[in-house]
Amino acid sequence: MTKFYAEITGWGKCLPPAVLSNDDLSTFIDTSDEWIRTRTGIENRRISHVNTSELATVAAKHAMACAGLTAEDIDLVIIATCSPDSLIPNTASKVQQNLGIKSAAAFDLNAACTGFIYGVETATRLIQAGNYRNAIVVGAERLSFFIDWTKRDTAVLFGDGAGAVVLSRTEEQVGLQEAQIGCDAEGRDILAVPKFGTSMDRFAADNGYWDFDFVGKEIFKRAVKGMGAAAHTVLSRTGISTDNIDVVIPHQANIRIIQTLCDMAGIDRDKAFVNIQNYGNTSAATVPIALCESLEQGFVKPNDNILVAAFGAGLTWGAGHIKWGSRVEPLGQSDAKLPEADKSALELLERAILHCKTRPNSENE
Repeated sequence: MTKFYAEITGWGKCLPPAVLSNDDLSTFIDTSDEWIRTRTGIENRRISHVNTSELATVAAKHAMACAGLTAEDIDLVIIATCSPDSLIPNTASKVQQNLGIKSAAAFDLNAACTGFIYGVETATRLIQAGNYRNAIVVGAERLSFFIDWTKRDTAVLFGDGAGAVVLSRTEEQVGLQEAQIGCDAEGRDILAVPKFGTSMDRFAADNGYWDFDFVGKEIFKRAVKGMGAAAHTVLSRTGISTDNIDVVIPHQANIRIIQTLCDMAGIDRDKAFVNIQNYGNTSAATVPIALCESLEQGFVKPNDNILVAAFGAGLTWGAGHIKWGSRVEPLGQSDAKLPEADKSALELLERAILHCKTRPNSENE
């Protein structure tokens, strides 16, 4: 019986143009560039003027062009997001429509910041089952929509963006070789937007003012433990030593977490691709954006062994070993881009900041 694999044949990203710097944040919240950089490694983040589906669509178009594929070739669309356009229908169907894809399977997947790894694992196994040939997996988020701009601990961390890959069926032993995904449900309340969905009071006066619960120290501890254990399991299964890992693509949540993960795994920190300084934490989009940029910058080379790892709300966690193929250059280019933004990041957030500051029981009262 033929054994199939799912090679990453295309990659793309979409980053909204409006940049919110640490200095911008300091104009309306008690913080500074030095405070944020030394604790998180973040210098800037992007603020989107469009919905999640539009970010995902542009990233997917670039990935499809990179793979040399058209809409007719795609039979599976997975959108990893925790900030969908709407509750019903799913964001994947909108992206599918935007791409002109007919009759593909299309669904959203919410594993928060680990969503992209969950999505690649899911798409790979479906392709290996023999039922699909080409899948698009997108991590896309517009987390700025949920932020309480009076809460420093979360306001400084998150940004918007999307990253995408195309997975194509092959008999060559490349692509995701092993993955370990899981969830530490005992920690589900320490990173949460709880007042959303059927658990919220539908008629409450403060609907739309979402709480964003975040217990940083506990998240750090559980994140390092979960990602580290998953990475160890994956490497044990594949028989790959840490010395043979060429590149680490970690979730870009905090520079200290990235460094600690490498140290615990016994992997040189220089092998980790880091771009958190430019975009902050874009949740499910961090890993695919980082993968895309690592290829653009020559960080990933032909036949490299890549370790990906992430953690997120739930608390979900995951890691995977990707055997890269021989191609690191795109087969084609797309001119896809977002509609022009006519406002700065601060202008885009002006209304949200005002409402957060005047919310009953806000920290500014």
